[in-house]
Amino acid sequence: MKPLLTLALLTLTTATYAQTGPVKVEVKQTAGRYELLRGGQPYFIKGAGGGQYPERVKAYGGNSLRTWDTGGAAKVLADANQNGLTVMMGLDVARERHGFDYNNPQAVAAQLQKVKAEVLKYKDDPALLFWGIGNELNLEYKNPKVWDAVEQIARMIHEVDPNHPTSTVLAGLNQQEVDYIKSRCPSVDILSINTYAGLAAIPEQVRTMGWTGPYVVAEWGPTGHWESPVTPWKASVEETSAQKAAVYQSRYEASVAKDTTQCLGTYVFLWGQKQERTPTWYGIFTEDGKESEVVDVMQYLWSGQWPANRAPHLADFRLNNQPATAGIYLQPGKTYPAVVTVTDPDQDPLTYRWELLPESTDLKSGGDRESRPVAVPGRIPARAGAQTTLKAPAKEGAYRLFIYTYDGHDNVAVANIPFFVRK
Repeated sequence: MKPLLTLALLTLTTATYAQTGPVKVEVKQTAGRYELLRGGQPYFIKGAGGGQYPERVKAYGGNSLRTWDTGGAAKVLADANQNGLTVMMGLDVARERHGFDYNNPQAVAAQLQKVKAEVLKYKDDPALLFWGIGNELNLEYKNPKVWDAVEQIARMIHEVDPNHPTSTVLAGLNQQEVDYIKSRCPSVDILSINTYAGLAAIPEQVRTMGWTGPYVVAEWGPTGHWESPVTPWKASVEETSAQKAAVYQSRYEASVAKDTTQCLGTYVFLWGQKQERTPTWYGIFTEDGKESEVVDVMQYLWSGQWPANRAPHLADFRLNNQPATAGIYLQPGKTYPAVVTVTDPDQDPLTYRWELLPESTDLKSGGDRESRPVAVPGRIPARAGAQTTLKAPAKEGAYRLFIYTYDGHDNVAVANIPFFVRK
């Protein structure tokens, strides 16, 4: 555990919320500048998407969590209260791409009542910051009546909860959705945007598309799999943990840090781990909770200070003397060199774990749940270090070679290389 986290845990009792009722949250505009006020005090969101490791959010300088639905809301709110954090509470609104019909008034009315029950259940929790009505409802949709349903929900929230603003979350930003929300959703107080490689362009896009109100970046992170280089067999190439750390910092500093008039803050994605294309693409922690270089960057962006012990830095990774972007083909059963170059800022001794996975075939859209591929054993020598060999699988097809490098202080550097086995 990092020294800063240990210190924070010792002082957590001073950070918890003593209030038992709702805390008034409102959006104020002064001289053309929007600001979120919580309990009358300015509140800029330094948020983390996901409910894992709330104590680390607090310890590293963050102040808020985001959920996508109310499934685990009681625990997330309790953890937030315990750690002096707030919550952007997601309200799950059905998506057209999952088969919901917004031309069906009975289904829309039933959904409104379901969401109303969720709002009534959690509206008075002191950790609640604002409501997120749906997530990426504009993804793969055709029926604009979804925005009428969002307006009905937002209006209902204002009727039953006078203490918290409303928002809806878009996948990216385009003119059509901005126009729809402006015209059809007057009860939506905050526009929330999910973006990845495009983060730096968001402030300009918001203005170009005519959104003059406040906004939150509700998800941002690495370059998305749909934005990345692709191999000839259509496998997206993932950035290394070092490359991710660089783009997280540069994109944040080029966008959010400079927009002091409309941006109310952000939620970094993902404060935890998930399988989406790979087990490492979007989570800034590994499955066993180790922290990548991205976590160091987030501590710096939130607090202005780097951690006392930094994560390893992965400078280069090659399979058969080729980088991940090369489109690597291997022959079945043959042995090839694999070399990773990692340095540690604190000169900590490093250990290595290699893993071979088939390319994932359980591919979804919009962050829907995917299953993790089963590892292929016995293709890398036991206790392999920074330089090792890979015996290509006998079965033709697409694979990825993963490397995890640990520093002994709960930090890790991560990368993978896609390759294709063919005769």
